[in-house]
Amino acid sequence: MANIQYGVRVPAFPVDGSREHNFTAQIEATLAAVSGRFHSAWVADHFIPWAGWQAADIDTLECLASICYLAGAFPQLHFGTIVLCQSYRNPALLAKMGATLQLLSQGRFILGIGAGWKADEYAAYGYEFPKPAVRIRQLEETVEIVKRLWTETPASFAGTYYRIDNALCEPKPNPRPPIMIGGGGEQLTLRVVAKHADWWNIPGGDAARYAQKLDVLRSHCDAVGRDFDSIRKTWAGETLSVAPTRAQAQRYADASPFAAGGGIVGAPEEVADQLRAFTSLGVDYFILRFTDFPSIEGSLLFAEEVMPLLAE
Repeated sequence: MANIQYGVRVPAFPVDGSREHNFTAQIEATLAAVSGRFHSAWVADHFIPWAGWQAADIDTLECLASICYLAGAFPQLHFGTIVLCQSYRNPALLAKMGATLQLLSQGRFILGIGAGWKADEYAAYGYEFPKPAVRIRQLEETVEIVKRLWTETPASFAGTYYRIDNALCEPKPNPRPPIMIGGGGEQLTLRVVAKHADWWNIPGGDAARYAQKLDVLRSHCDAVGRDFDSIRKTWAGETLSVAPTRAQAQRYADASPFAAGGGIVGAPEEVADQLRAFTSLGVDYFILRFTDFPSIEGSLLFAEEVMPLLAE
């Protein structure tokens, strides 16, 4: 599969005790290194750290504010959200923000969005945290509103949870950013994906799990009359540890707070083999977190040795 594209995860918080400008300098060094090699960079939508980190004294960057700055600083990269929590922003305001960012970045924004999950974050910031089925229905209404505001003038929508009434969103984003819906819930979330997503993403897991989710997604597409092949299949490797030797790559994985010793691990040829399990299922976009950050060696080795292997 020669048309595979790659994105790199931008850490939302430091993993080595760095603070403020030291941490942002690490991000900028990474993006400078991958510009022209990777297609995109992606920022998570959280206000406090996760993966077992204590939140009290760790700097954490807000997603859309970070993308606004980074998209201007690195014009060779597209920028995506992985994934926005639909609960955190009014849907109409989100549509307006996305349209503005698409204009200012000259078409380099990808809207990734999901139903939200981090209960302690909701509580800390004063958001209601309804049951999953409600959050997923809210996600669908949010996507409906975003799509209408990006395509209709004026736009109206009356849902159970959200509404707009003759709302304006000018200028319209051109081209319209892809809407990537994240999640793998088989009864509800994947049905929303089938109805509304341009791209689908699921984080982590092995190829067997991905294949199972694809089967469910296909059945939902059949049920709603959607062309299954029209949805771009993406996979977010929560951790990727690559080094000249497997032993060194394993050391990166073992030291990562995200990997717990797992994820994609190996020398370049081994990493390519593990990713081929996904490309054989139709995945043509990988969004990857490199466990040796703030080093740039892993991302550069991946670009120089793994990408060519997967292009064969």
